[in-house]
Amino acid sequence: MALNSGVKTKILVIDDEIALLHSITAYLEDSGYVAFSAENGKAGLEIFARENPDLVLTDLHMPVLGGLEVLNTISKSSSDTPVIVISGAGELNDAIQALRFGAGDYLTKPIADLQVLEHAVNKALERKQLIMENKLYAQRIEQSLKILEEDQIAGRRVQMSLLPPETLIVKDFIFKYKIFPSLGLSGDFVEYFAITEDIYGVYLADVSGHGASSAFITVLLKSLVAQFQAYYRINKNDTIMSPPQMMQVLSNEIYAAKLSKYLTIIYGVMNLVTNEFTYGVGGHYPNPILVKADSSAHYLPGSGFPVGIIARVDYQAQKTILNRGEYLVMFSDGIMEIMSPEKNLDLKDQALLDIVVKSKGDIPTMLAACGFDPETKVQQPDDITVLVIGHN
Repeated sequence: MALNSGVKTKILVIDDEIALLHSITAYLEDSGYVAFSAENGKAGLEIFARENPDLVLTDLHMPVLGGLEVLNTISKSSSDTPVIVISGAGELNDAIQALRFGAGDYLTKPIADLQVLEHAVNKALERKQLIMENKLYAQRIEQSLKILEEDQIAGRRVQMSLLPPETLIVKDFIFKYKIFPSLGLSGDFVEYFAITEDIYGVYLADVSGHGASSAFITVLLKSLVAQFQAYYRINKNDTIMSPPQMMQVLSNEIYAAKLSKYLTIIYGVMNLVTNEFTYGVGGHYPNPILVKADSSAHYLPGSGFPVGIIARVDYQAQKTILNRGEYLVMFSDGIMEIMSPEKNLDLKDQALLDIVVKSKGDIPTMLAACGFDPETKVQQPDDITVLVIGHN
């Protein structure tokens, strides 16, 4: 048997019974192996260091250096090399000890049929081959994971460069957000941008799935919105100003891309002069939360199909006023997955309202109250995003 194609397998035989040593060595050579022989453990280890055999056969009780010492040395210096112990009938306890020390198998003297020996040798070499293949496979997986991790890091940097600053203050309004991906790349995306000096577009999107494929959709989303920002500047095409129209365009484009992905979204337009927030909801949960100046809070109405799941979908516009001292809070649905599992959705909805009110618009406080610690190394089940619009 050859472990490497074209290279004969080398076997070292160590035994102080000269007749048995010669018999085994000759048989192995006749079977196509390269065999080395040594009459004691010390000589055997010298040959082992020089020839680096693929397998070792050793007796236990020998002069100068015994088989257990040989086994111990080989296990420390070359743990992948299989060792088969050859023991006398009265040495069973020693053989068991040798197995505990790492021997792959043992044979009992006298060996009446050398085919039994060859069978044990073949089994040991097959195990070694399997171990080598598994290690190689593990190394390839490790290399692939390293490349994937590097790609994830690079992709995350690109994705981060597409996001707006985490805090933006315009006149009396503040826009702020936090995104925490469950993987290196996020399927959640946030943007706020100036349409005019007094009107800002804003959206929170949550793409189905996680990772690179979902992150790609966020890049497509960003590109589509940027196109309509440009259309408005160039020829006053006002699609960007209308949440229903903009969501319909996004849905048609993402559906036409045939990427087997869709997204939920809250898309809104904030008028900084009239304080009016016009928005649409595309399959998103939970709905936006409005916190009033008197610390009362409620979910804003709105519903509709997820964006990109079917073509030619109509969406409805909703309106609310964001007065001074009030703020809007939007979450991706990952927030619900980290809240207490004992609570049903109705209880979680109410708990989230209470948390938002008590937090006074502070995102870290909200997350902590929901049971999320961004410093933990435990991977959360879904991406988590929080977006806040406040009127100071």
